[in-house]
Amino acid sequence: MNHADWTKVPTLDGRHARLEPLQMAHIDGLRGALGDGSLSALWYAHVPSAKTMTAYVQAALHDQAAGKVLPFAVLDADGNVVGSTRYYALEEEVPRLSIGYTWYGPHAQRTGVNTEAKLMLLTHAFERLKCISVAFETSSHNAASRAAIARLGATQEGVLRNHKRHPDGSPRDTVVFSIIDSEWQDVKRTLQDRLDAHA
Repeated sequence: MNHADWTKVPTLDGRHARLEPLQMAHIDGLRGALGDGSLSALWYAHVPSAKTMTAYVQAALHDQAAGKVLPFAVLDADGNVVGSTRYYALEEEVPRLSIGYTWYGPHAQRTGVNTEAKLMLLTHAFERLKCISVAFETSSHNAASRAAIARLGATQEGVLRNHKRHPDGSPRDTVVFSIIDSEWQDVKRTLQDRLDAHA
């Protein structure tokens, strides 16, 4: 591990998904991935709309330049942009980070894309960046997200009450999960088995 690994967004390739550094050139693909726009209407989730996509990507790139995040565009096996995710809360001195701001278009859900994306992100975090902990956060109202994080093998640590605000301005209770380095190999095997089932 070296400091440059914490400032440069890697490109991660798999069978079902490719994660590449988020760029302005991805905006049209991300707009297309939204489908009917119902994802953006979820009051408890921070999913951009077609109208706000440019500002969303610009903000992510601004935070990347400030050393706060490492944002990715997620592509499927055919090279179509299907969503976005990022590393954030980067703490190189620990080292630890969080994975979040993740969303996928409807046709990419319940496929191997998310499983492989999480496998690649976690592998990079634990094996390249040598993290001792990787965290995940979601709204207490986002049952689907909470279930998906738990299925990764992450442990729920607790709930931070009135921690942030939802897109509509209402207070958000944040559910915090984590995977630590001693758990990583078991989590990795589980994700690999799940991914093989999609083959």
